[in-house]
Amino acid sequence: MTAGEEDEPEPFVLPVTGELDLHAFAPAEAMAVVEEYLDECRRRGLLEVRIVHGRGRGVRRAEVHRALAARPDVVSFRDAPPASGGWGATLVVLAPRGGE
Repeated sequence: MTAGEEDEPEPFVLPVTGELDLHAFAPAEAMAVVEEYLDECRRRGLLEVRIVHGRGRGVRRAEVHRALAARPDVVSFRDAPPASGGWGATLVVLAPRGGE
């Protein structure tokens, strides 16, 4: 270990299960996490994803929806049904990878 390495935090490995809970991330990181997570889901063939953003005032939900609307690989997205989080979670359908 070199000087200064002991101060660096261990990298966080996020399991790719098709469900992403944004509560663990700072607001400034959340959209980058969403983008990277969706990219990895597509790489692994996970095309249905649940993003948990919480209910609150709807700020993070709106950010997530804007990010999803801007992605050409998002086929559709909608609020989860009440049993799966209602408007505190968003269900996303991704396009399969093709010819990349």
